[in-house]
Amino acid sequence: MKHGAHEIMSERLKIRKADSTFRSLQYENNLYDFSSNDYLGFSRSSELHQLIRSALDEYPQTLSGATGSRLLSGNSAFAEQLEKEIADYHHAANGLIFNSGYAANTALFSCLPQKDDTIIHDELIHASTIDGSRLSYATRLKFKHNNLEDLEKKLRGSTGVCYVAVESIYSMDGDMADLIGISSLCQLYNAHLIVDEAHAFGVTGTGLVDLLGIQEAVFARIITFGKALGLHGSIILGTDLLRDYLINFARPFIYTTALPFSQLLAIRISYKHLLAYPDLQVKLKHKSLLLKTNLPQQNQLHQEDNTGAIHCILLPGNAEAIQFSRALQGNGFDVRPILNPTVPKGKERLRICVHLHNTDEEILDLCHNIKQLSQ
Repeated sequence: MKHGAHEIMSERLKIRKADSTFRSLQYENNLYDFSSNDYLGFSRSSELHQLIRSALDEYPQTLSGATGSRLLSGNSAFAEQLEKEIADYHHAANGLIFNSGYAANTALFSCLPQKDDTIIHDELIHASTIDGSRLSYATRLKFKHNNLEDLEKKLRGSTGVCYVAVESIYSMDGDMADLIGISSLCQLYNAHLIVDEAHAFGVTGTGLVDLLGIQEAVFARIITFGKALGLHGSIILGTDLLRDYLINFARPFIYTTALPFSQLLAIRISYKHLLAYPDLQVKLKHKSLLLKTNLPQQNQLHQEDNTGAIHCILLPGNAEAIQFSRALQGNGFDVRPILNPTVPKGKERLRICVHLHNTDEEILDLCHNIKQLSQ
């Protein structure tokens, strides 16, 4: 008997509820924030809010919306100047702004690799890269997380033009990619390295690529504004040729209404604010170290190269991770569980994000609660 859409949806949702993977939206809460990507607290900065409001007053004639895609009515000299400014900050030739990091990754990987090409990505790469790769019809291979030997094995078996995709700091484990080793392999095998800097930008200055000074070894970078800048949107950095190609072939760019002027202005101001206060990263690193040294060592996902803002407590099993998270939320801490299938079975965890707006007292109190619940 053929089932209708309602029966199929109901059955699939029942399965989700049965194995503790059912998702639901939550309202804003008054808990201590240890879950958001607002690492530098820019989204709640009264100083930044005032700077943005004052700047908007200087442009009284601007529209409240973009009114169309960049190829129709949504482009402006301001947008193109901003793209050039951001590219200069990152020592890149040019850039193209997208509405989100997800849109940027799906755009890049869906239109750049062709049918007979190869995409090789770290097994922990973000879902947006995987989704974009599937749309490209290129051969997609994955290598073991941060494993250069496995990456080289995949590079040897690649066909056509080869693209290697990694995150500079991984969103689920919080560790850093070996960009020096990976970029060397890409140069050896004539592969094009693409680096997603979403969780490194603002945490390691303007990103890990800039910190290491390997801009020339990277084909493209994705910088996301929705994390450390506390805003929305992203930019793909690369050559002038790459920018022209994306304008002509990237469907998420061609067929999407552009970001409004107010958001572009906020991005410019927040970038300047970030660059004006390099001590913010030092303060965040201190808070991150404070959390790491006071968490129960036996439960931590040990990553020696984890100098970012993301830390994890492994709690195998969806039910256990959910139960632990709810207990912490009941004690006032907004810590979320990361469940299978987002992470592999047996790697379920609590994902703890540290922010500049977390006081030292809040961090130590969270660690104390985790220790008590662990016992």
